[in-house]
Amino acid sequence: METILVVEDDSVILKMVKLILEEAGFGVLSAGSADQALLIAEGFPRPIHLLLSDVMMPDLSGPALASSLKHNRPEMRVMLMSGFADGAMLFSITGGHFIAKPFLATALLARVNDVLHSDVHEQGTDHFDTRE
Repeated sequence: METILVVEDDSVILKMVKLILEEAGFGVLSAGSADQALLIAEGFPRPIHLLLSDVMMPDLSGPALASSLKHNRPEMRVMLMSGFADGAMLFSITGGHFIAKPFLATALLARVNDVLHSDVHEQGTDHFDTRE
């Protein structure tokens, strides 16, 4: 079972994403803040296959959280989400995977599976597509 760490400061979105992923058979760790996510990851002994995080959070941005977590978990894949139009542009600097909120459950699952099972861990900035 693949484990996904979902980080979202909006509790309704966090619960919805957690439910979608669990119903699809993923193991889900959920955090309402970047600080909480760091604590969860520090105490979790098994691999975290994917970080799915909001781009903009009050305590630490999604890209900054991803950078911090990847120091100890270099194989972890990263996908960020944002409801703001500039969210994709913020993340494109780091070259990662992105999904725009709001999204359908089917779109989220398709994107998560693509990220987890692609040969490329990070999406390069030369082919970053903000239309997703």
